[in-house]
Amino acid sequence: MKLMICVVQNRYRDALEEGLKKEDYRMTELASSGGFMRRGSTTFLIGISEEDIDSLKIKMQEICLSVEDTKGKSKEKSSRYTSFLIDVKDSLPLLQHNKV
Repeated sequence: MKLMICVVQNRYRDALEEGLKKEDYRMTELASSGGFMRRGSTTFLIGISEEDIDSLKIKMQEICLSVEDTKGKSKEKSSRYTSFLIDVKDSLPLLQHNKV
């Protein structure tokens, strides 16, 4: 099992959330701020099995391209989203250490 941390440009947030829910991906949305992507962004935490990683990435790309087909390409130079994969077993010591 993997955890994908995905920082999404707000322009794509709604479409990604709706599109991934339709595909039965389960996620948690975090309000995020800061200069990581230079503009407004949202962070999604998505639990995913190893064999579904490629199909998730393809679906996310399709959704973003669909937004651009509808709204036109972004004038900003930043990326649509940036994602990081973490093996869930690697996160367990952190979770156990911080238990109250």
